[in-house]
Amino acid sequence: MSIEILPQPTQNNNKRDFKDFTEAELYILQRAEIAVRCAPFTVKLFADMATQGINLRAIAGNEGVKNQYLNSSTNLIITENALLWLIQVGILRREVDGQGITDSFRLTPMGHLLLDKWQNQSRFPSATIGDRLQNFWAQIQISRFL
Repeated sequence: MSIEILPQPTQNNNKRDFKDFTEAELYILQRAEIAVRCAPFTVKLFADMATQGINLRAIAGNEGVKNQYLNSSTNLIITENALLWLIQVGILRREVDGQGITDSFRLTPMGHLLLDKWQNQSRFPSATIGDRLQNFWAQIQISRFL
């Protein structure tokens, strides 16, 4: 059994070139992009997560709207589930301190890549019905194995 090593994408000015991505990497990025567009979060949240960990309580509910992290108020459970899905697709990670996992979230390198794409916009592009169905189906497929 041989393992094929995929060529690494080139980097220009610390930014990856999309044309150099493999087909599998493009699929993963597309799924992550759809997940972000379907999530209830704003670009500002991701921009803040790029520099620091953001606590769940600062994201959920009225506090999230006040901090401009949400377009409309959602409860703690819905917010946490949306964040956990973004962890599953590789956009976010939980922060860890000396005591273990915290309630704060940060961007992964893939999250930074997607943020670079939308940094200059006030909001993410709207998700289509097809995007929402694809995102829902992906969540169902993954949750079958948990």
